[in-house]
Amino acid sequence: MTSSDAPASSPASSPAPSAPSAPAVRLTTMAHGGGCACKIPPGELEEVVAGLAGQSYEQVVVGLEDGDDAAAVRIDGGRAVLSTADFFTPVVDDPYDWGRIAAANALSDIYAMGGTPVVAINLVGWPRDVLPFDLLREVLSGGLAVGREAGVPVIGGHSVDDPEPKYGMAVTGIGDPERLLRNDAAEAGLPITLTKPIGVGLLNNRHKSTGEVFEAAIATMTQLNRDASLAALEAGARAATDVTGFGLLGHLHKMARASGVGAVIDRSAVPLVDGAAEALRDGFVSGGTRRNLDWVRPHVTADAGRTEEDLLLLADAQTSGGLLVVGEVPGYPVIGETVEGSGIRVR
Repeated sequence: MTSSDAPASSPASSPAPSAPSAPAVRLTTMAHGGGCACKIPPGELEEVVAGLAGQSYEQVVVGLEDGDDAAAVRIDGGRAVLSTADFFTPVVDDPYDWGRIAAANALSDIYAMGGTPVVAINLVGWPRDVLPFDLLREVLSGGLAVGREAGVPVIGGHSVDDPEPKYGMAVTGIGDPERLLRNDAAEAGLPITLTKPIGVGLLNNRHKSTGEVFEAAIATMTQLNRDASLAALEAGARAATDVTGFGLLGHLHKMARASGVGAVIDRSAVPLVDGAAEALRDGFVSGGTRRNLDWVRPHVTADAGRTEEDLLLLADAQTSGGLLVVGEVPGYPVIGETVEGSGIRVR
């Protein structure tokens, strides 16, 4: 869970964002953190859920052990049901955009495993005595719009009266149990592909601190990972995950650890969202990002010339990020490769 560590002011040389529309209620001020940066830190979470691992059910194809994006349960010889849930506090002030981002992020867990989402239900926490229900209607409308884009009906859900607003979805999908994209299926000697630029955590933190609106960040967070997932499957990939609250380094570490391989990342090959480099320069690094780096640092080595800022960028807590695929996926940048051994080298 994160709070803003950003400075009180920014240099005049920062890139010019679009002018905020001065909403009557700034949703991002209603919560201590925003988006996937408000996740429980990865090290703490692993300790909490450790006792749930090791459940023995013949129908379970993918369970809790390797930190995959969704659970997979075989229902017959050729199909598995995929199940996931994801929700978070406001990452932007516009309620419609928040709904769109949260829905795209929840659907991403199914796409990250090579599945097809088939139905979603809403998950809502709402301070009913503080925020008007008109805002909630806009949030739900945003989620519905993304559901329609994905061809996924959004039917029903669950809500609670909550001091902080929260929104997301539980999503059910289907997939071929023999062709799932998994955390434990990476092999050494293959390229690593990233399907979206990183840096939205920095821009979201800047938005929370200043009210500046960054359209490039909104565009990448609302982009579905559907096409990237299909392209990864067509390219024969077997291992993938999406890049969300634990950052690129954190999610890569979890996948490499589960697969028993190491990885090398070429920092200069990692694409950035417009404005992210300037937000890093100006110090808009969230507490969640710093905790990500603290957790993964024992497993990371940096070549000479790579700075703390490079590592913070690679640990930036993303919301609705792209897919990190082991294998080359046509049309998307290769940012490194898997290797024998363990740990991550940043060159």
